[in-house]
Amino acid sequence: MTTEPLGTQTRPSPDQQPALWTRDFTLITLATILGAAGGIAGDFALSFFVFDETGSTLASALVIAIQLVPHVLVPLAVSPFMDRLPRKAFLVAGDLACGLAYLALGAWLAFAGFSYVGYLVISLAIACLWAIDELAWTSIYPEVIPEGAEQKGYAVSGMLYTTLAMIMTPLAAVLLDTIGVPRLLMAQGVLAITAAAIESFVHVHEHERERSDQEGFARWLADIKETVSWLADERGMRGLFGYMAVSNGLYTGFSPILIAFFRTTPGFSAAMYGLFSVAECVGRAAGSTVQYKVKVPREKRFGLCLSVYVIYDIMDACLLWLSYPFMLANRAIVGFLGANSLVLRESAMQRYIPERMRSRVNAFLGVYISAACFVFSILVGALGEVLDYRICVTICGLVGLVASYIFVWHRRSDVRRVFEVNQ
Repeated sequence: MTTEPLGTQTRPSPDQQPALWTRDFTLITLATILGAAGGIAGDFALSFFVFDETGSTLASALVIAIQLVPHVLVPLAVSPFMDRLPRKAFLVAGDLACGLAYLALGAWLAFAGFSYVGYLVISLAIACLWAIDELAWTSIYPEVIPEGAEQKGYAVSGMLYTTLAMIMTPLAAVLLDTIGVPRLLMAQGVLAITAAAIESFVHVHEHERERSDQEGFARWLADIKETVSWLADERGMRGLFGYMAVSNGLYTGFSPILIAFFRTTPGFSAAMYGLFSVAECVGRAAGSTVQYKVKVPREKRFGLCLSVYVIYDIMDACLLWLSYPFMLANRAIVGFLGANSLVLRESAMQRYIPERMRSRVNAFLGVYISAACFVFSILVGALGEVLDYRICVTICGLVGLVASYIFVWHRRSDVRRVFEVNQ
C-alpha cells in the first residue's frame, strides 16, 4: 500500500481539465463492467425464478428482505477496520468470495433442486459478502477518480450500469428459458472472479490513517462514536440519507409487485418486463451522458436534484395506470432524470465526507437504506397480497413525494450546503 499524507494533493484550477481515464480508473471500470454484467443477469433471472417457484409476492419480498439484513449489520462491523486497513484487499477478496459463492449456488440448484428455506440461507451468506464488497467499492472509487473530475467519473459509473442493463436484461429474459438459472449463476461467478483478478492490479493511493492507542473493541467503538458525532452535526447529510433510504426502500418494495404484475396480467410477459426495464436504462444512459458532457454549476445542483425527486415520485405514482407504450416513456423519463440527480448527489456527497471516515459514513448510509428496504419490501409485498398491484405502486409514489418534502425541501438550506461546499 502506498500512503499519501493528508493535504498533499493539489486541486486543479477551475479551467484545468484533469484526465479521467488513468490506468487505475480504466482497470476498476473494466472490473465493474464484468461484475455488473453478471449481477444484472443473475438478479433478473432469480427474481422470476423465485416467483415462479412460490407464486407469492410476499415470498419473493421475503427473499429480498433476508438479503438486506447483512447490509444493516455487516457494514457497521467492518467499516472501522476498512478505514484503517488497505481497502483494496476488502474489494478483491469480496469479489473473489462472491464469485465462488455464485458458482456453488448454481451447482446446488442444478443438482439438488430448489428449496425455499435453503435458498434463504444461501442468499443470506452471499448478501454478507456483497455488503463488504459494495462498501469497499464505494469507498475506493472516489480515490481512483482524478481530483476535479468527480462529476465525469460518477457519470461513467452511471452509464456503465445502465448500458449493461440495456444489454443484459433482455438477454437474461431469453437465457432464463434457454440455459436456465443454474448456468446463469455459474457464469455470474466466473465474471466476479475475473473482476477480482483485474482489481488486484489497481493501485489505490490510500491516505495516511490516524494512529490510535486503543485496540480491539475499544477502538472500533471509538470509530463508531466519531462517525455518529459527525453525522449529528450534519443535518443536510442526514436529510439526504433519509430521502435516499425511503426512495430506495420504496423501489425495492414495489419491484416484486412489478414482476407479479407483468407475470399475471393478461397481455404482459417477462420479455415485456425486460423491455420495460430497458426503457429506464436508456433514459439513465442518456442522463449519464449529459452529466459526462455538461458541467452543472454548483449553485444549480440542489435545485435540479430536488425537482427530479418530485417528478420521479409523481411518475411512479401513475406508472401502472398507463398503457404499455406510455409506461415505457414514463420509465425512460424517470431514468433520464434519476441519472442526473444520482451523479450530482454522489459526486457531492463522496467529496463532502472526510476521506478518513468515508467507509464508516457510507456504512451508516448503507444501514439507513438497507433497513428501509427491509421494512418496505415486507410492507409492500404484504400489500400486494390484498390490494391491486397498481394501487400498491401508486401508494409508493405518494409516500416518496412526502419524503422528498420532509427530508429535502424542509432541510433545503442544510442539504444545499452539501452540494455546494468543497466542489
